[in-house]
Amino acid sequence: MNLPPLSLYVHVPWCVQKCPYCDFNSHGQKGTIPEKEYVQHLIDDLKADLHLVQGRKIHSIFIGGGTPSLLTGDAYTRLLSEVDRLIGLSDNCEITLEANPGTVETGRFKEYVGAGINRISIGVQSMQNDKLKALGRIHGADEANYAAEQAHQAGLNSFNLDLMHGLPGQSLEDALNDLKKIIALNPPHISWYQLTIEPNTQFASKPPTLPQDDILWDIQEQGQALLAEAGYEQYEISGYAKPGYQCQHNLNYWRFGDYLGIGCGAHGKVTDIKTGVITRTEKVKHPRGYMDLAKPYLYKQWRVEEDDLAFEFFMNRFRLVESCPKEDLSSLTGLSQQSLQRALNTAIAKGLLIDNTETWQVSQKGHRYLNDLLELFV
Repeated sequence: MNLPPLSLYVHVPWCVQKCPYCDFNSHGQKGTIPEKEYVQHLIDDLKADLHLVQGRKIHSIFIGGGTPSLLTGDAYTRLLSEVDRLIGLSDNCEITLEANPGTVETGRFKEYVGAGINRISIGVQSMQNDKLKALGRIHGADEANYAAEQAHQAGLNSFNLDLMHGLPGQSLEDALNDLKKIIALNPPHISWYQLTIEPNTQFASKPPTLPQDDILWDIQEQGQALLAEAGYEQYEISGYAKPGYQCQHNLNYWRFGDYLGIGCGAHGKVTDIKTGVITRTEKVKHPRGYMDLAKPYLYKQWRVEEDDLAFEFFMNRFRLVESCPKEDLSSLTGLSQQSLQRALNTAIAKGLLIDNTETWQVSQKGHRYLNDLLELFV
C-alpha cells in the first residue's frame, strides 16, 4: 500500500442560527465566541494527532462549519502559522474557508487572504429572498451578490458559490433562474446540489413540500446543460468548475486520500504505512465538552474492516466523473481486483461501469443509479 496525500479539515461549530435543513455539527451562537480559546484548542488537538502525519506535509486545508467566517482573520493567521510550524504546508497548498453572505463584513475576505487563505466557499443556496427565508438563511440576494463581488476583489486564487435546487415550492423556471444568476457572478467553481431531507433536522420533523421527481429531473438535466454552456466542467456529483479550478481538498477526499480532522465533531481518515490499517477518527462534538481541559479531544476511533474497504473506497471514488485507475484499489486499500471480480462483472454487465483496461469509468447510467452500483460492493 502507498501512503496517500494528507489533508486537514478544521471545524468551527458556531452559526448565527441553525438552518432547518442542516444536519452538520453546528450550534447557534450565544454571546461572544471564545475565539482565542477555541483556536488554542484546535492547535492542541492537532498536536495530539501529529503521530498520524507520518512525514507528510499538508496537501490542502478546508475550514468548515458552522460558519467559519464568524472568526477573524487574526484567528486564522495564528492557526495556519501553527499548522505550518508543526507539520508544514506543501507547495501551492489549497486553503479553503467556508463563509455565509450574512456574516461577510467589508474587507473581511482580504483579512483572510492575509492570513493565508486562498479559496473561499460562499453558502449562497438561493438568489430568491422568499426561498432563503424558507431555508432559514440570514442573508438576502443582495448580500450574496456583495459577497461574490468581495471574493472577486480579495485576491483569492479561487472561490466557490454553493447553490441548492429542489427547494420547497420551487419550479423548474425558479431553479434555472437561480442558476443563471450564479453563473452571471462568474465564480471559478460552483457547487450545485439538490436539497435532501436529513434525519434529526427541523425539516425532518416538519417536512416541507418539495418538487416532484419529474421536475427534479428536468432541473438537473437542463441545469447541467446551462453549466456546460457557460464553461463549467462537472468533475463530481455536485461539483462544477472552470478548467483548473477543481477543489483540491474535495479531490483528495473522493480519491480516498488521508485527512486529519480537528475541531468539534471533526472526522478524520488515516492510513498506517507500516500495517496498511485505515483508521477513522471523530472528535468530541459539543464545544463545551471539546474545550474541557479534563477530557481528550478524541471521541472515538475505529478501524475500517476489510469487509467494508471496497464499499468505502468505491463510495468515494465513484462520485467523481474522472476514471478510477485500477491500481488505486490495491495501493490505497490493499484489496485485490480478483477478490471483487464478481461484483465488478455484474456492474459492467448492467451498464453501470465501463472497463477501460487500466481504469474503471462510471457510466452515465451508473451516475444516475449510483446507489445501485455501490450496493454491489456491500
